[in-house]
Amino acid sequence: MAILVTGGAGYIGSHTVRELTDEDRGVVVYDNLSRGHSKAIGGDTRLVIGDISDYEKLKDTMLKYDIDSVIHFAADSQVSESMANPEKYYYNNVVGTLSLLKAMKDCDVRKIVFSSSAATYGEAQEVPITERCPQNPTSVYGRTKLMMEKILVDYDVAYGIKHIALRYFNAAGAHVSGDIGEDHTPETHLIPIIMEVALGKRDKIKIFGTNYPTPDGTCIRDYIHVTDLAKAHILALDWLINGGPSRAYNLGNGKGFSVREVIETVERVTGREIPSEEASRRLGDPAVLVASSKKIMDELGWMPRYNTIDDIVESAWNWHSKNPNGFDDR
Repeated sequence: MAILVTGGAGYIGSHTVRELTDEDRGVVVYDNLSRGHSKAIGGDTRLVIGDISDYEKLKDTMLKYDIDSVIHFAADSQVSESMANPEKYYYNNVVGTLSLLKAMKDCDVRKIVFSSSAATYGEAQEVPITERCPQNPTSVYGRTKLMMEKILVDYDVAYGIKHIALRYFNAAGAHVSGDIGEDHTPETHLIPIIMEVALGKRDKIKIFGTNYPTPDGTCIRDYIHVTDLAKAHILALDWLINGGPSRAYNLGNGKGFSVREVIETVERVTGREIPSEEASRRLGDPAVLVASSKKIMDELGWMPRYNTIDDIVESAWNWHSKNPNGFDDR
């Protein structure tokens, strides 16, 4: 028996694979390597290069490796790109997930942990955001994640495929070893972009929107360490293995930090000045996203270990300072 991790060579996927292999669980990574890196998963982990839209390859992989559960990360995830190119997002995220679920159904694989997003909530009606809050996404990316959640509910009712949907807030940081970390091309996430400024790879950081209804006018986000996210996936999988019903959970630290506060933290941790430039708001960006993770704490016993912005930034700097060109340095 083995766990299929789609998108397992990506940022969050590779950290989850590391935690799974550290526990000696059988893992097969399925990734098209469009955004992921084979070096991120190590040479001992089985890697199948394929796209989730390829039903036949998915089916063959599940049968060949005796897959009994899935952790599903494979998706496009850039908010601004989703607004400019919605067709790509509906095909890759929604149609691709349908292909995966068909392969699961036909191979009698009945457990899936799904990488959802806080983007399904849109503009928060209350802070912190609980799972009871209305889901009204303001971006195409968020809409695709919400569609996928609804599809999973229908597949549970019709076919008995049990799921956990994990609605992350802002994943950040790197493995404490410094062996793996965040490496996207192009890079769109705030903390690694600021790291590129600290490393002299960028002249400055652009602050998109300075007139939000927040204390300093910039967006506020809840940052959660990537290893804490990885641990939550394993707890969610164990919940399903032990016969638990389908669930949806928020994952965050319950603390919000503005863009300016994150820049100041990076300056403090790295000892380097971070020049910035104010720019217009981006389409689809809510003002405040901060999580309540009480439900997953109460039901699954999850607890974040790296729960300060300094912890998260320090781990990120450990990775980026050692690997200024990401996995190309290895």
